[in-house]
Amino acid sequence: MAFLGLIKRVTRISRNNSRVRVYPARYLQRMDLSNTNSFHGEDAKLPVLIVGAGPVGLVLSILLTKLGVKCAVLDKATSFSKHPQAHFINNRSMEIFRKLDGLAEEIERSQPPVDLWRKFIYCTSLSGSTLGTVDHMQPQDFEKVVSPASVAHYSQYKLTSLMLKRLEDLGFHVSSSKESDSLALDSVVARQILMGHECVGIDANKESVTAAVSFLKGGKHMKRNIQCSILVGADGAGSAVRRLTEIEMRGERDLQKLISVHFMSRELGEYLINSRPGMLFFIFNTGGIGVLVAHDLLQGEFVLQIPYYPPQQSLSDFSPEMCKKLIFNLVGHELSDLDVADIKPWVMHAEVAEKFMCCENRVMLAGDATHRFPPAGGFGMNTGIQDAHNLAWKIAALLQGSANSSILNTYETERRPIALFNTSLSIQNFRAAMSVPSALGLDPTVANSVHRFINNTVGSMLPTGLQKAILDNVFALGRAQLSESLLNESNPLGYQRLGRLKSIFEGGKSLQLQFPAEDLGFRYLEGAIVSDNESEVGDSEVPSGRRRDYVPCAEPGSRLPHMYVRILSDSTREVVSTLDLVSIEKVEFLLIISPLQESYELARATFKVAKENKANVKVCVVWPSSRDDGVARESKSALAPWENYVDVMEVKKQSGEEASWWSICKMSERGSILVRPDQHIAWRVKSAVTLDPTLHMRDVFSIILGKQ
Repeated sequence: MAFLGLIKRVTRISRNNSRVRVYPARYLQRMDLSNTNSFHGEDAKLPVLIVGAGPVGLVLSILLTKLGVKCAVLDKATSFSKHPQAHFINNRSMEIFRKLDGLAEEIERSQPPVDLWRKFIYCTSLSGSTLGTVDHMQPQDFEKVVSPASVAHYSQYKLTSLMLKRLEDLGFHVSSSKESDSLALDSVVARQILMGHECVGIDANKESVTAAVSFLKGGKHMKRNIQCSILVGADGAGSAVRRLTEIEMRGERDLQKLISVHFMSRELGEYLINSRPGMLFFIFNTGGIGVLVAHDLLQGEFVLQIPYYPPQQSLSDFSPEMCKKLIFNLVGHELSDLDVADIKPWVMHAEVAEKFMCCENRVMLAGDATHRFPPAGGFGMNTGIQDAHNLAWKIAALLQGSANSSILNTYETERRPIALFNTSLSIQNFRAAMSVPSALGLDPTVANSVHRFINNTVGSMLPTGLQKAILDNVFALGRAQLSESLLNESNPLGYQRLGRLKSIFEGGKSLQLQFPAEDLGFRYLEGAIVSDNESEVGDSEVPSGRRRDYVPCAEPGSRLPHMYVRILSDSTREVVSTLDLVSIEKVEFLLIISPLQESYELARATFKVAKENKANVKVCVVWPSSRDDGVARESKSALAPWENYVDVMEVKKQSGEEASWWSICKMSERGSILVRPDQHIAWRVKSAVTLDPTLHMRDVFSIILGKQ
């Protein structure tokens, strides 16, 4: 009920913030939203401009291009970052990647073996004693029963490189600011990725959006205008689009400041492979505290996260030499091949944008531009990728004329509650991570309280050197709790603390990696869906930070359950996931039925209504898995004259398995399911449609496509 109440509050907030503000203030006339043609008229030079060439922006550009929508991407960076950044890819994102020309399969082939990253290790140093180990993989994670894809561990810059390959195959060209010299300042830039181009202004009118873009030419700052129908800001946590449109973030700021040290050492990678392989190493000793992310043990690529307390500490305090000394201390010995590649500060927030779109739905935000999470659980990039998946088909349906402009409202209606829920979940997971140092006698809130006292009270009047000395002494006093003389089972206090630590690990109360129930089971309660009276009332559980298993669900707004089926309509009789039946090459709905007369009647009505709405629909007829009974499993005559259908048969993974498709969906075989292009269920009926099927499906498509 808590999650439902949260969503109702979000809906009220969304409605209260429906007033549109335009930036700069040259928008003289509010656009009539009923005039859908203004979104795909000839006046707009470019249908969609994406600001930000990170994973979210690149995924959105791939999806839009595959759906037939021209777009371009720009990024203020002159080159793509080699800093590993995000690295955990959850089930749902991998399912989306399966549709992107084998991207998921290439990630699975290229990532380190799972046995090298399945564990989190807590220790006094990488060569010292182990305080605890948590294995985050369970047998069902590899069985592909609830999903055709497994989670992955793959650095963001490597993922970006694979996405760029796919964009190049789609005809995109990566252009530097130098190469843009040859482009006319008002030229169409479709299928271009413009690096070194910064969005510095946004001007909307009733026909289009114009982005003012700054770039260097011959050492001088130049500007050009790019006109588009829709502008999407996928430009990260410090989003320029969000700043230009004055959209505020809401939530908890400055949870923690850290220094991120990217370094290479094959020597360390080989040592850990042979001694204690893992993904994350939480290291606590009297000389320092840090979290080591092993991005690739085989290549010896790591990122060390160190607590950072400015202004008493500055970035200059973390020189490459100082970082090497700290790494040697946390490793427990020196490394002959240590190479510090990059050192950068960052701030952990837990915030969600007050709204996801503005300028009469012509400007919208996605990814970190709309939500900033603690990294615990890897929700940041994954939530952003799912933002793009939700948004792409809606933009395509609008621009291609099958949906009204109000369909874009459903992007915020659906995705903002998910962002709020994932924020709460990541905060809970972050607090679970903090329970480990607390059990060791290191209360993280003490250091933060002292730091705030120095910065915000009379401490700020003390000389800078004295402020730093006070902080250093507080940290040293805290780290003294980690001395070997204290932290051992012979010491009564140490015995108590180690016992508390063991209880945390065995009870699953430490930092978690996987959240199957949330990764696969998130559900839209309002939006481009048709709710039914038989749906359950949302998720009653408040985020706890603990792993929960996913239970398949076929309620409107849920992701379509996965089951393997055999295609009967072609000679190959290929086995695919039900998720694979949803097209990515066009905006196409999927109607899933049984081979019953009343279901065929509904299918023919759905074809007719889809054609009236200029929409595409495919019908999937699910035949039960059974012995050869002489019945021809073919639907051609039953669906004539309509031809866009596929006959499939259930595939039982294990002998004796009784679960059928309809039992997984908790429906009878007389039911039907309409699936959206993003693999979420738009509508279902658990038994037969009792009304005129044509009239009923007209109502259904009217709601989904925003034509009600």
